[in-house]
Amino acid sequence: MIAELGHFSLILALGLAICLTVIPALGVYHSRVIWMRLSHSLSMGLFVFVLLSFACLTNAFLADDFSVAYVARNSNTALPIQYKISAVWGAHEGSFLLWILIMAGWTLAVSLFSGGLTVDMRARVLSVMGALSIGFLLFLLLTSNPFDRSLPVFPKEGSDLNPLLQDFGLIVHPPMLYMGYVGFAVPFAFAIATLSSGRLDSAWARWSRPWTNAAWACLTIGITLGSWWAYYELGWGGWWFWDAVENASFMPWLVGTALIHSLAGSEKRGVFKSWTVLLAIFAFSFSLLGAFLVRSGVLTSVHAFAVDPERGIFILVFLVLVIGSSLILYAIKASNIRSEAGFDLTSRETLLLVNNLLLAVAAMAVLLGTIYPLIYETMTGGGKISVGPPYFNTVFVPIVLLLFIPMAISPRSRWKKTSLDRLLLAQVWPLLSALLIVNGLILALAPAYNVVVAAIASIALWILINLALDWKNKVVNKSTRSRGFTLAALFSPGWSYFGMLLGHAGIAVALLGVLITVYFSEEKDVRMGPGDVVTLSGYDFKLNKIAKVQGPNYIADEAEIEITLEGEYIVSLYPQKRFYSAGGSLMTEADMDVGLFRDLYVALGEPINDSDWAVRVHYKPFVRWIWWGGMLIALGGLITILDRRYRTRRAPATVRANSTASAEGIPYGQG
Repeated sequence: MIAELGHFSLILALGLAICLTVIPALGVYHSRVIWMRLSHSLSMGLFVFVLLSFACLTNAFLADDFSVAYVARNSNTALPIQYKISAVWGAHEGSFLLWILIMAGWTLAVSLFSGGLTVDMRARVLSVMGALSIGFLLFLLLTSNPFDRSLPVFPKEGSDLNPLLQDFGLIVHPPMLYMGYVGFAVPFAFAIATLSSGRLDSAWARWSRPWTNAAWACLTIGITLGSWWAYYELGWGGWWFWDAVENASFMPWLVGTALIHSLAGSEKRGVFKSWTVLLAIFAFSFSLLGAFLVRSGVLTSVHAFAVDPERGIFILVFLVLVIGSSLILYAIKASNIRSEAGFDLTSRETLLLVNNLLLAVAAMAVLLGTIYPLIYETMTGGGKISVGPPYFNTVFVPIVLLLFIPMAISPRSRWKKTSLDRLLLAQVWPLLSALLIVNGLILALAPAYNVVVAAIASIALWILINLALDWKNKVVNKSTRSRGFTLAALFSPGWSYFGMLLGHAGIAVALLGVLITVYFSEEKDVRMGPGDVVTLSGYDFKLNKIAKVQGPNYIADEAEIEITLEGEYIVSLYPQKRFYSAGGSLMTEADMDVGLFRDLYVALGEPINDSDWAVRVHYKPFVRWIWWGGMLIALGGLITILDRRYRTRRAPATVRANSTASAEGIPYGQG
C-alpha cells in the first residue's frame, strides 16, 4: 500500500500543478487578487505531495520491497543503509522523482521568500513554474513510474546498485547538481512572467539575482563534487574528460555565469535588458537539454542513464515546447525592450559585454562538440564519430583564456566610464609583480621552465593581486571617511562585493590547480609483485602484499603499498579490486594520500599471474586546488544572497486589495 500511496501522491501533485498553472494566471487576467494568492497554498500542497511520494519510495528501499520493480533493479538486502537511501536516486526513475521534488522545493521557496514581489508578479512566476512541473510530472507518470510493481511474481532478492554508485559521491553529487539544474527554472520563470507583463525594468533583475546566484552556486558545487567523485572513484586519476554528460552540466553553468553578470548590469545600469532575458531562457533550456542527453539513451557514457530512447522523445517534445514558446514570446515582446543607459568603451559595462560574449561562444563550442557525433550519426545513417579532449582543448581553452583578461582588469573599472589611467596604467605594477613572482617560483621549483605555464599562472596571480588591491583601496577609503581604521572597515564593501571577490578568487585558484596538475603530474602503469618498488617524482612506492578482505556486500583483493621519500616513511595506501557478488561486477577502488600541494594516488589494475598485478601510480601536484577553487566560486555565489537589497520588502502600495482590485504594485504580504 505504501507504493500505491506514493503513486497516488504524484497524481494529486499533478492536479495541484495544473491548478497552480491555471488559477493564478486567471487571477491575473481577471484582476482577482484572491485567485492570485492561492498560488501560495497550491505551491505548498504541490511540495507536500511530491515529498510524500519521495518518502514512500525511500521507504520501499529501506523495507527491501522487491515487489516494486525499481527497488528490485537497484537494491538488495546486503546493501548498506546509506546506499539504500541514495539508491532512491541512483537510476532514472528515482532520480527524476528527486528532480521533481527539488522543482517543487524551488517553487515553494519562491512563494515563501519573494517578499519584494507584487501579487500579480508572484502569481505569474508561480504559474510558469507550475506549468513546468506539469511537464515533469507527466513524464514521470506516463513513461517512468518508479512505483510499478512486479506482481504477482517478484524476486525474493534484488539485483544490486551499480557498484560505481555505492559511494558517498552519490549521496551528495546528484542532489546538488539538480538543485542547480532545476534552480534555473526560477530566473526562467521570472523572465517569462516579466515578458508577459510587459514591465521589463530593473526591478525584475533585482528580483531574479538572488535566485539565479543560488542556483548557479548549487550547480557549481554539483559540478565540483562530480569532478572530485570521478577523480577518486573511476581509478584513472583524472578530474575532467569532456564526457558528453559532463558537458551537459557545464553548458548551463557557462550560460548561467553570463546571466549573473548580465543581471548585474541590468539591475545597476538598466543595460542588456533584452540579452539578459534571453540568457535566462537559455540557461534553463540548457538544463533541459542536459536532461535529454542523460535520459534519452542517445549517448553512451559512464554518467548516462541507460533508458529506452522512446522516453527521450517526451523530453525532446517538452524541450521544444518550452524553448519554442519562450522564444516566440520573446520575439513578440523584444521590440518593446529598450536599454536607455549609455556607456563608454572603457566602462565596466563593456567588460561585462565582452564577458558575456566570450561565455556564450564558449558554451556554443561545447554544445557543438557534444552534439556533433549525434548529428553525424543521423546524417550518415549510423556512422560513428567521437569528439574528445583534443577538440575541446583546442577550441574551448583559448576562449576561456581570453576571458581572464577582462576579469583581471574589471576590479579597476567603473560604471558608465573609466579613465584610461585608472583602467590600464594602474595595471602595470600588478602585472609586473605577477610576472616576476611566477617566473621566480618556476625557475626555483619547477623541473623545467614552460612558457605556457608561466603566462597562464601570471594571469591567475594578476587576478588575485588586483582583487586584493581593490579590497585594500575600499578599506582605506572607508577608514579615511571614518577618520580611523576599524574592523568594520574590512567588511564595509558589502556581501555582493565579497561574493564577487570570492568568486573571482576561486576562478584564479582553480586555474592554478588545473594548470599545475596538467603540466606537472606524473604517472606510471607498472607490473608489481610483493617486494617490488617503483619510483615516481622522488617517492618510492613498495608493494608489500596482496590480501583478501570482506566488505559488507563485496570481496576484495587489497594491496598494501608503502610510500617513502628519501628513505623516510610517508604513508601506506590500500587500493582494492572489488567483486560484488550480487551483480557479478568488478570495481577498482583507488586509495590516495592527500595534501595541500600534492596527491599520491594508487589504483590496482588486473592480476597478471598468481603474484603480480598491474598497478597505476600518480603524483598529482595542486590537484586539490581545482576543487577548493570550485567551492570558493560557489561560496561567492551564495554569499551574495545575504545582500540587504534582496531582503528588503517594498513599501505597501495604497491600492485596494479586494477580490476585484488590480494587483499591480501590491506586495504579496500586504492587503
